[in-house]
Amino acid sequence: QVQLVESGGGLVQPGGSLRLSCAASGSTDSINRIGWYRQAPGKQREFVANLDRGNIIAYSDSVKGRFIIFRDHTKNTVDLQMNRLKPEDTAVYYCNADLLTDPWDYWGQGTQVTVSS
Repeated sequence: QVQLVESGGGLVQPGGSLRLSCAASGSTDSINRIGWYRQAPGKQREFVANLDRGNIIAYSDSVKGRFIIFRDHTKNTVDLQMNRLKPEDTAVYYCNADLLTDPWDYWGQGTQVTVSS
């Protein structure tokens, strides 16, 4: 199993930037894919971005061109650089991982991102 801890959320104005980090611990060598989901009030949780063991990256259409997911090897985290933020990006952002060895997903506790003037 793995444990996922997010950090970096906060309040930002429209057009601004924010960087989220996900620190994974435990059986990290077994991680197949790791990435980010978000859930806005009253909406279902939705996919944002992820990268797999081969470093193949996927983005949702709503964030493509604005968000960048990458591994920060100095911090041993998977980060989400969010640029040109919009009010509709407001949500709780969750780190997510699935393992080669387990049939279920792992989730962090979430971090709030609010985009508002």
